[in-house]
Amino acid sequence: MAEPGEQLPEEVLALIFRHLPLRDRATAARVCRAWAAAATCSVVWHDTIISCDCEREGTLLPYLSASLDHVHNLRLEFEPSREPSRRAATELLTALAGRTPGLRSLLLECRGEKPLFDSGRDILDAVHAICRASCALSHLDLRRLPFTLDDALVLQVARGCPELRSLFLDNCTLVGSVRPDSVIELLQACPRLRALGLHLASLSGTALQVLAARDRAPFALLALRCACPEDARAPPLPEEAWAAVRRRHPGLVVELELEPALPDESVTRVLQPAVPVAALRLSLSGDTVGPVRFAARHYASTLRAFEVRAAASAELDAALELLAARCPGLREVHCFCVVRPSVLHAFRAHCPRLRSYTLKLKREPHPWLPTPVA
Repeated sequence: MAEPGEQLPEEVLALIFRHLPLRDRATAARVCRAWAAAATCSVVWHDTIISCDCEREGTLLPYLSASLDHVHNLRLEFEPSREPSRRAATELLTALAGRTPGLRSLLLECRGEKPLFDSGRDILDAVHAICRASCALSHLDLRRLPFTLDDALVLQVARGCPELRSLFLDNCTLVGSVRPDSVIELLQACPRLRALGLHLASLSGTALQVLAARDRAPFALLALRCACPEDARAPPLPEEAWAAVRRRHPGLVVELELEPALPDESVTRVLQPAVPVAALRLSLSGDTVGPVRFAARHYASTLRAFEVRAAASAELDAALELLAARCPGLREVHCFCVVRPSVLHAFRAHCPRLRSYTLKLKREPHPWLPTPVA
């Protein structure tokens, strides 16, 4: 601590203020000129997490007005069913859209339930405004928005954000409205894109060809969610196209999430040996044992995280033991049904890199928490 009459350096004050809630930052800025300078400097605001539910109505923008230009990486949390929270989020995004140079990273997270028949037009219009004005935007994560994302948004991102590095559209929605043509235009307009999250129906063989082009920058992550009727009807992607992408980007990681809307015949089309699946999450209404065995046979060298939600059975236990024996690189395993002790022993014995697991030997109250590996 500084002696009476002495002042901490601005950089030290900034490191302290960056850990304060918004209201306390505003209070600190009114103490004196030195504190005001430290509380509004870019170090405090560069990486910012804002929860619209933690601020009094009508006070969020006044707290931030002097610091919006310094907010570069923002995680914004709000509750769509609460009008004050939603309005604060919309106003903040709209205000940020008019700033220069603008946001570089934006993650939106909805908390609570979405009102019925809510399209999220106000929030999505604000995201459109951000993408029009923030040409420096390089990371946009909309996975936690419960609204239907459409072609207009993807095309706005493609035309307004040439420096984009990552875009995640694989959100929880009952309708997939992003056409493959829009994804192709996005890939062509954003040559530095390294990570992309989509619903399966939005991906096409042509998009894989664009990714496999010689002049394409290294591509690192493709997250695919299969959860809506459009995904179930999507045609199979050519295995040779997957092979070409894998040759062009040997470090590519694919994350697959298969939801109950996917029938067994669609699961067979999605799970292809050439896909470098590193994370597989299964929550199927039909056969689960078959996909687990398929993963054990074909993803042994790539699989790092596995999750399954299914009914307990001796067949599933046997498939999980096979998975453990074939996939030594697994780091996370989460099974949300009771398993026999031999399943737990198999993963502990065959997977030396295992960091956490959810493998319960008896029924316990939910939620089930994962067990870290010491």
